[in-house]
Amino acid sequence: MTDENRTAERTPLLDEQLCFALYAAQRAVTSAYRPVLDELGLTYPQYLVLLALWERGETTVKELAAALRLDYGTMSPLLKRLEAAGLVRRERSERDERTVLVACTGRGDELRSRAARVPGALMTATGLEAAEVARLREELWGLAERAHGASGRPR
Repeated sequence: MTDENRTAERTPLLDEQLCFALYAAQRAVTSAYRPVLDELGLTYPQYLVLLALWERGETTVKELAAALRLDYGTMSPLLKRLEAAGLVRRERSERDERTVLVACTGRGDELRSRAARVPGALMTATGLEAAEVARLREELWGLAERAHGASGRPR
């Protein structure tokens, strides 16, 4: 048996899997965000929703879900919790009552300046330099696009 055949027959090792490295990195990064997000009273997904709203302003739930790459079933309870906390408001569009609009409240907008320190806190916690963050982000977006194309699912 050749080395090539032995390699093909070998059970994959956990630490050699790209998916596991990404999973472990995602969990570690989310954990590194936790202390600063706790100070803001936010979970990581709530922080992402607010980032999208601060960037876009009032938007539809559908557009927000697409921007965050989340399904409606995930968005709805997330928005309900943010609304209960007084950080966002949801209302039906006057032009099309099937459409729900989402926007930050004044309280949600007030968090924006405090949240501006979150990316720097992550860089400090991880010891990453800005150039490393930019390179990693670029590579990960490239991987996401390739994997998305391989999945055959619409974006």
